[in-house]
This record gives sequence, structure tokens and C-alpha cells, in this order.
Amino acid sequence: MRPSAILEAALYVSDLDQAERFYGETLGLERIAKIEGRHVFFRCGQAVLLLFDPAATAEPPPPDARLPVPPHGAKGPGHLCFAATAQEIGRWKAHLDAAGIAIEADFEWPNGGRSIYFRDPFGNSLEFAEPRIWGLT
Repeated sequence: MRPSAILEAALYVSDLDQAERFYGETLGLERIAKIEGRHVFFRCGQAVLLLFDPAATAEPPPPDARLPVPPHGAKGPGHLCFAATAQEIGRWKAHLDAAGIAIEADFEWPNGGRSIYFRDPFGNSLEFAEPRIWGLT
């Protein structure tokens, strides 16, 4: 048995409204769900980006919860990489620069493929990279 793909990935943020603006407006992701004070979710290709308030997800669900999702969370900044072509990375860099978002790193990997790194408003490390950095197409 082997998983076929990653369906969802989670990052933890301290302000869901600010996160919704950043990921929805700056990065252009489509919001698909939101529960005030707990989470906001976005579609990203064939996957879902989950943004949680870590204080809310650390609490166990009540015994009668309809959806008994176990507690989870992380401390400190996380990392997420979005797939992009070389041409798209150039356009993303210009878009992020225009939005006043600093690019922390921009380089070519030794085996080929470019990455740019930047931060969301909560310190999470975000990246746009060509899938070929991992030998993917």
C-alpha cells in the first residue's frame, strides 16, 4: 500500500481574517470553507490548504461531536511549496514584489529547477518551485 497523493496540507496562523486576505487575495486561492475562530480552507489544484488557529485545534472535540477530528497543531513556522513552471515563477516574483512581499531566496537547484522563497504574514515559509527539483513533471 502507498498513498497516491497529498490531499491536504495545514499551516497554523494567528489571525484567520488576515490569512484569508493573504491566501485569497495575494495568492489568488479559492476559499472553500471557513469557521470563524477555527479555520479557513482553500482549494489549490487537486489539493486543499488548511489554515488553522492553533489554539482552536489543540482542543479535543466534545464527546458528541458530529466530526470528531482529533486535536492537532504545530508550534513555530511551517513550510509549504507551491508547484509552478519557470515562467510562472518569474511572474510570481514580480507579483510578490509589487505586493511588497520580500523574496528571501531565488536560486536554481544543482539538478535543475528554480525556487523562490517568501513568508506569509505569520512567518510560515512559502515557496514556488518547479516540480523537476524532485524529478517530477
